[in-house]
Amino acid sequence: MLLNLTKPIVFFDLETTGVNVGTDHIVEICLLKVNPDQSTQQLVHRIRPVGPDGKTLHIPEFTTAIHGIKDSDVADKPSFAELAEEIAAFIGDADLAGYNSNKFDVPLLVEEFLRAQHPFNLKCRRLIDVQNIFHKMEQRTLKAAYRFYCDKDLDHAHSADADTMATYEVLKAQLDRYQDAEYTAPDGTKSKPIINDIEQLSHFTSNSQWADLVGHIGYDKQHREIFNFGKHKGKTLESVFDTEPAYYDWMMKAEFPLSTKECITEVWKRQREKKIQDLKLHFSS
Repeated sequence: MLLNLTKPIVFFDLETTGVNVGTDHIVEICLLKVNPDQSTQQLVHRIRPVGPDGKTLHIPEFTTAIHGIKDSDVADKPSFAELAEEIAAFIGDADLAGYNSNKFDVPLLVEEFLRAQHPFNLKCRRLIDVQNIFHKMEQRTLKAAYRFYCDKDLDHAHSADADTMATYEVLKAQLDRYQDAEYTAPDGTKSKPIINDIEQLSHFTSNSQWADLVGHIGYDKQHREIFNFGKHKGKTLESVFDTEPAYYDWMMKAEFPLSTKECITEVWKRQREKKIQDLKLHFSS
């Protein structure tokens, strides 16, 4: 089934130095843009990982064992900062899709743009995580998904181009397989969510309970930002920042992803502004 698109969607996959969004870096990226007329363009880059001090980072041997990319393979490649403008231009205003992308690839891509101080906004994009469809409906891996949905073996798994193309093919096959399939949510409600509509697929595969991109910050039932970790787990950010303002400073200095720091800074600023307004009202009355 061809995708029903009103604007382009970019399928992408990253190979990285590790799995920590706050500290690891991209060493290979593949982007496959699918346009409303079903035409496609592809962009692939090997990337030299660079630390805050501008020095090239070592690719750990255990990650090289997974994707096969060594230090020597990227020694003469551009850094993400050097490629940021080209990558952002290629993506344009497109929606984003990937495999496990909402939890890892999207946050790390945003993190790299933030490190490069290059603007990249997610607010007007729909995000589709093909893994979430698969796990909710079948519960397996990309290689198994490719075999299950496409009846083909995934050669060269853990290369960005092979994984990206496989993800694109899997989503199209999922639309065919689950066109009228019923899904039962954890709360017992039933629906038929797998339809050829990017907005609906984005809603089905996104984690609406996360306030940041990696799940450190969530929402409570009143849609207030809460901590999902540590000693303040379950508490609202505003209540903690009110009684323990040093906790905000600690988070800003710790190795949290920049996207998480942006999230807590928005809450911090909002809380400060509210207090200023309250003071103005107090002294004007």
